[in-house]
Amino acid sequence: MGRRPCLPDMLPIVGRAPKRDGLWLNFGHHHLGFTLGPVTGRLLAEMMTGEAPFTDPAPYRAERFSYSTVASGWGHSQ
Repeated sequence: MGRRPCLPDMLPIVGRAPKRDGLWLNFGHHHLGFTLGPVTGRLLAEMMTGEAPFTDPAPYRAERFSYSTVASGWGHSQ
């Protein structure tokens, strides 16, 4: 019983931390860490090493929750 660790759009955050050089993020798996963890781990490793990511990482970036991003219409519906 308690709150579920969910983000508003139900997608994890994967990628560079905004305004924090060298910090990478990979969280928000909503009780599906054993399922999503290996996949997002692969995506993060590809991003960190400069390898071409196997999928588009844009939907998982942390900036999707910034005011300017939400005000411009990019976010939940995309």
